[in-house]
Amino acid sequence: MRLIGFIIFFVYAYLEISFFIAVANSIGVFLALICIITTSILGFSLVKTQGLKNLSIMQQKIANNQSYKNELIRSVALLFAGFFLLIPGFLTDILGAILLIPHVQDHIVEFIVRKMPISSNFSSSQMHYQEGDIIEGEFKQKDDE
Repeated sequence: MRLIGFIIFFVYAYLEISFFIAVANSIGVFLALICIITTSILGFSLVKTQGLKNLSIMQQKIANNQSYKNELIRSVALLFAGFFLLIPGFLTDILGAILLIPHVQDHIVEFIVRKMPISSNFSSSQMHYQEGDIIEGEFKQKDDE
């Protein structure tokens, strides 16, 4: 299993370095470095603004006792996008930018929601006990001695 991880890491590093060399040959090394730094800064600010917007939508849905799992999945997609944008390299920046596209996020949410077997309509204010739901009992706490 470790061998597969090493292989994936080295293939990723090889592709990232090859892509950087190709871009640096066409536009110059200094400009390529500036592009990587700029995409990291812009990606971080985009993820921050979209994350705060998504958080406010999630808070509104929680307050209205609506399901917020779509926004939760979208927040995870934003987290991954931010992670990919902060990693230096053009391939990860492209992947992070793709994850920031709302249409792509909608497809990811639809795919994950279809795979989720559990519905999440839990709210503490909606808990109603019926007479058969209460179990009475006694307990004693024993020391570990």
